[in-house]
Amino acid sequence: MKSQKLLSYTRRAIDDYNMIEEGDTIAVGISGGKDSLTLLYALAKLQKFYPKSFSLYAITVDLGFKDFDTSGLERYCNRLEVPYFVEHTQIGEIVFDHRKEPNPCSLCSRMRKGAFNQAAIRLGCNKIAYAHHKDDVVDSFLMSLLYEGRVHTFSPVTFLEKSQITLIRPLIYAYEGEVRSFALKNELPVCKNPCPADGVTKRQESKDIIDQLRATVPEIKERIFSAIEGADIDGWTRH
Repeated sequence: MKSQKLLSYTRRAIDDYNMIEEGDTIAVGISGGKDSLTLLYALAKLQKFYPKSFSLYAITVDLGFKDFDTSGLERYCNRLEVPYFVEHTQIGEIVFDHRKEPNPCSLCSRMRKGAFNQAAIRLGCNKIAYAHHKDDVVDSFLMSLLYEGRVHTFSPVTFLEKSQITLIRPLIYAYEGEVRSFALKNELPVCKNPCPADGVTKRQESKDIIDQLRATVPEIKERIFSAIEGADIDGWTRH
C-alpha cells in the first residue's frame, strides 16, 4: 500500500464518521506494532494538509517487561515531528507474577487502556486514536456473534463516559495485509510484542476461522464489513 492510498483511507474514515474537529488534541497509542505505527504516520502526514487543525501526541504504555526498548519508537516520532511520551507501569508484573492470571489478556488490556487514557488526559488530549483496521472490525463482529450471541462490533467513534474522552479509529477502511505491506515497504520500526501471551487470544481464534472461510468464500471479509455498514449497528451511521 502506498502512502497516498493510506492517507485516502484515513481521511475518508475521518470524514465519514466526523472523527476530527477543529482544535482537537489527539493521543495515539503506539505499542511498536505495525498498526499503531502506520496510524501515527497517517495522522502525522494528514495533519499537514487537513482542513481542520489538530494536535498529536504519541504515547507508549510500558508494561514493565524486561528489555522493552523504546528508542526506535522515539526516533520514529521525532522523524514525524510528533511529541513522544512513555507511560511506565508494572502491569506485566501485576498480571503475570502477582495475580498469575490464567487468561491474562482481558485484565492486561483494561489496565493498559486505563494507563493510556490517564496519560492522554494529563497531556490535555480530548481524543485518543486506536489503530483498529478493517480486519479487526470483522474479527470483533465474529467474536460477538460466536461468543456472545449478538450482532455487534466496536464503533468508529466512541465517547468514553468514565474518562470523558472520545475514541476514534481512523484505519477502519484499511485491511491488515495493506497495513503490513505499508509497514514493510516503509521500514517502520516494528517491535516484537514482549507479552508471553501474545497470539493466544479469542481474536486470534476468530482470525483463524475467517481464514478457513476464505477458502470457500474469498470475499468473506468484504461481505461481512458491508453487512456491518448496513446492519444499523450503533455508531455505524455515516455523517
